[in-house]
Amino acid sequence: MKVMVVGGGGREHAIIKGLKKSPKVEEIYALPGNGGIAKDATCVNIGAKDIDGICKFAKDNKIDYAVVAPDDPLVLGCVDALESIGVSCFGPNKAAAIIEGSKVFSKNLMKKYNIPTADYNVFSNAEDALEFVKTAPVPVVVKADGLALGKGVIIATTTEEAVAAVKDIMEDKVFGDSGNNIVIEEFLTGPEVSVLAFTDGKTIVPMVSSMDHKRAHDNDTGLNTGGMGTVAPNPYYTDDIASVCMDTIFIPTMNAMNSEGRTFKGCLYFGLMLTVKGPKVIEYNCRFGDPETQVVLPLLESDLLTVMQATTNGTLAETEVKFSSKSACCVIMASKGYPVSYENGFPIVFGEAEENISYFVAGATLEDGKLLSKGGRVLGVTAVNDCLKCAVEDAYKAVKQVDFSNGFYRNDIGAKALKAL
Repeated sequence: MKVMVVGGGGREHAIIKGLKKSPKVEEIYALPGNGGIAKDATCVNIGAKDIDGICKFAKDNKIDYAVVAPDDPLVLGCVDALESIGVSCFGPNKAAAIIEGSKVFSKNLMKKYNIPTADYNVFSNAEDALEFVKTAPVPVVVKADGLALGKGVIIATTTEEAVAAVKDIMEDKVFGDSGNNIVIEEFLTGPEVSVLAFTDGKTIVPMVSSMDHKRAHDNDTGLNTGGMGTVAPNPYYTDDIASVCMDTIFIPTMNAMNSEGRTFKGCLYFGLMLTVKGPKVIEYNCRFGDPETQVVLPLLESDLLTVMQATTNGTLAETEVKFSSKSACCVIMASKGYPVSYENGFPIVFGEAEENISYFVAGATLEDGKLLSKGGRVLGVTAVNDCLKCAVEDAYKAVKQVDFSNGFYRNDIGAKALKAL
């Protein structure tokens, strides 16, 4: 089969490495891919939001199956466009992708169908929002309604910060039209858990749980980022909690989307907070998380393409989805200065990796045979081992063997999880 993966980051590299294991896959194309992905797929210089270009390439090259990985093309209707020309896809259509594309939609969905989440208010004009936050208890969470590169959520610890957040989003439009509406919600506390799930709209199969590390620096200090590392499984996510989540969150969400005429097929991401009152949804994503994918997919023992096709064809209930009982740790190497400002063009040289180590390239170009950094998050170094402590140690051992002079990384990925164990 000829398979096409839309996207060009570390998540897409992890998906491509997973697909390469399938005996059914003959060729893989990445649109646009990156310099590191070029080792595992044919990269094509077509942007992930260039829907017309993607469709033309798929048609001209007789693509058998497409995986649309990032949020932007999903929300823009890339799956709808590809399916209209006869290309089978992994990923939700535009109607279902709204679950991530609009936080107002997702919060109202949860309220309507009694899915546990934080209390919230929606505002469409800055004046009303500002009046509200001036008397709201803090901390408080301010969210831009639309997509904002993972940066549209601000946790305001003071009233002044909340006021500034509303002004930035609604008046100064730092996230563009994504800030036309905002959600202001109560601040929840407790361990955070990420759970990705395969679903065909009739059956939902959660993957291994994971723990993300969002802050740029050690001890959860610094600015929020797209994710500086992950571990799986998440020790806070016990079998009992998983059972509660299945009954009160996962199945109800799938059924709610069906009831709204927005059947979701693909990977549905649940960002959860384990509060004293039980698990609650912080956010939904309409696709694989990044860098959660870099620890979850290396633990998948089933054929990834077969599972993906089952979500498309509605046969997930009859398809084996098996994960290893091992643990995984991913440490992100980012450019110094990320997430604010950083320089590109620094050489990246990998060390001699053991069999249990994977390098997932997120931001790099290939020039004259050399891999050069291009972006904030540059590389994900993932280790798989029998225990989480071993996986963490192996990941950091592999990180230290990477020569990337402009890189930095957190030294405490997995520390919180190990403490919980």
